[in-house]
Amino acid sequence: MNNFNEPIDLRRLTLKNGLSYPNDKELIMLVLGSGTKKMPIEYMSEEILKVICSHNPENWLEKLQTIEGVGTSKALAILAALEFGKRHNRNPQAVVNQPQDVIPFIKHYAMQKAEHFVMVTVNGAKEILTIRVLCIGGKNMAVLKPSEIFGEAVKENASGIILTHNHPGGHAEPSDDDIETTRRLSLGCELLGIPLLDHIIITKNSYFSFLEHGLLPTCE
Repeated sequence: MNNFNEPIDLRRLTLKNGLSYPNDKELIMLVLGSGTKKMPIEYMSEEILKVICSHNPENWLEKLQTIEGVGTSKALAILAALEFGKRHNRNPQAVVNQPQDVIPFIKHYAMQKAEHFVMVTVNGAKEILTIRVLCIGGKNMAVLKPSEIFGEAVKENASGIILTHNHPGGHAEPSDDDIETTRRLSLGCELLGIPLLDHIIITKNSYFSFLEHGLLPTCE
């Protein structure tokens, strides 16, 4: 492969094995096609993936354009691919009835090296409305306020929320801080009438559901 173009082997292997073969970074490489002399495509794709996983959709365009070599055209190409995929993979009959139903939508956060604290909002039919990154880094979770979390849910007319975060260390069991944070945030449901449906901790190979383990405080 040359200094900044997409590796030919990636295209060949994708054609041979299908689009499920590339990882997220490699999918971005396929969309971009090439990088620049200063920013090879592998590094560019890695930086783009960091932006997608660490920021909310309304900030993606601005943040992507701060990456070396990513102008408006490349940023829009990435966002257009994401929007196209979202539109054509939307299943109006799919609902979140159990923790396993949420995992496919959040499993990419398990690959992150820092803790990502994420909120999933659902409507009355338990269909996912939005997935938002609330903060990055375990220490930041302690300062999260119920009003900050439920405030967004109110704006979206959500009927419930599911909290989730990753454990980069690989152990899915909740820490004392995880349990206390869940207890504290659940108190907001009484005031705002938006139930906390679950708190799910994910790792690369497993997950822990507060609901399944009877650790989810009730609002009743």
